Amino acid sequence: MVELSLINQQLFKIIEVKLPRRILLYGPPGTGKTLIARAMANETGAFFFLIHGSEKMSKLPGESELNLRKAFEKAKKNAPAIIFIDELDVIAPKREKSHDEIEHRFVLQLLTLMEDIQQCSHVIVMAATNRPNSINPALRRFALEINIGIPDVVARLEILCIHTKNMKLGDDVDLVQIANETYGYVGADLASLCSKAALQ
Repeated sequence: MVELSLINQQLFKIIEVKLPRRILLYGPPGTGKTLIARAMANETGAFFFLIHGSEKMSKLPGESELNLRKAFEKAKKNAPAIIFIDELDVIAPKREKSHDEIEHRFVLQLLTLMEDIQQCSHVIVMAATNRPNSINPALRRFALEINIGIPDVVARLEILCIHTKNMKLGDDVDLVQIANETYGYVGADLASLCSKAALQ
């Protein structure tokens, strides 16, 4: 439905349905949070702007906020667009965990921009974190929070099929068995497993 809102704005105006413009993806590392956001942008043809939390922080006063404003302005100019903020907990930790004035100003700027983006129906803000409980409470204003958990056996089999579709598998390779034996593996683990197997 979120994808459809980027493709067909007029439809949702007619039925008077307000869709979430701020979405938080949370879950263990390697479960594909960034991949999901990229896939959504690819499916809708939306401009994709990735903000890496650790890369956007600058020690120079005001530079981090300026970079953030430029990112949001660029997304608006290229709408429909998805702004994806990775490692949100790194740039916006809980206040008791942050004693950095630069981080505080950055969080305030991000809050302002996220409020403003609510008026822009062609832009969606998505964020990802491995530690949702470590995010500054002021930023827990996402209309939709989605838990991207560890894949079950069916999902693991699908992931294995995707990563091996262009590989020539031996007759003794049983993807169903591998899926059953890889409990606890996330998408990144399975991708690595397939890559290593291909090099054998």
